[in-house]
Amino acid sequence: MKIAGIIFILIGLIDLIGSYTGFDLWGGFLGLDLPEFFWTYSAYIEMILGYLLFNFASKGEETEAEAEANAE
Repeated sequence: MKIAGIIFILIGLIDLIGSYTGFDLWGGFLGLDLPEFFWTYSAYIEMILGYLLFNFASKGEETEAEAEANAE
């Protein structure tokens, strides 16, 4: 899940930087026409989703490490 989070964050960064340079990730590259609201905030949505996935996976690893430490 950490890898998926990192991928979403990277896609969000590409989308954000591309929007300032004239590159349209969703419309030009993927061929999807997003509604105006989602098109405006798509990069932020992708980065937040990636951040949440990354943190969710990190919390799971901490819980497993604590369980192993308590078992010893």
